[in-house]
Amino acid sequence: MKQKEKEMRILMLGLDNAGKTTVLKKFNGEDIDTISPTLGFNIKTLEHLSYKLNIWDVGGQKSLRSYWRNYFESTDGLIWVVDSADRMRLQDCKQELDALLLEERLAGATLLVFANKQDLPGALTAEEIKNALELSNIKTHHWLILDCSAVSGENLLQGMDWLIDDIASRIFTMD
Repeated sequence: MKQKEKEMRILMLGLDNAGKTTVLKKFNGEDIDTISPTLGFNIKTLEHLSYKLNIWDVGGQKSLRSYWRNYFESTDGLIWVVDSADRMRLQDCKQELDALLLEERLAGATLLVFANKQDLPGALTAEEIKNALELSNIKTHHWLILDCSAVSGENLLQGMDWLIDDIASRIFTMD
């Protein structure tokens, strides 16, 4: 049924200030100079690689995280954005991601981890974040970690292309 629409639902989560909204706006070619914390969610519908992407960018403040589960239904892909320069909250980041991966309604969703803010001094590498989040232990989801900078746009396209290809290979029957 999804073949006709070629539509994907992508959920973008991460701790507050990880750069989710900046990733989304930069990817969509929008101005990123005036971004404030997301209270609630933003939804963008974009066309990319002949797919219609519905991307849900949900606020990451502690007070909002309990609402994340309201957005899980029918999610094809999960983008987890990490602030690579925020070493203090890496453990918090790992706990939240681990909890998400146990969610039944996210079972089978493709996981893209953006190690964001690579342009900042002292940012951890994607490899260091992969180890801190113990991504190698994930056997329930296809996943990829990429270092990126939402400000410069570095690797955003590569990440989205990988995510879309992986989702497409799972949910669309190729003619």
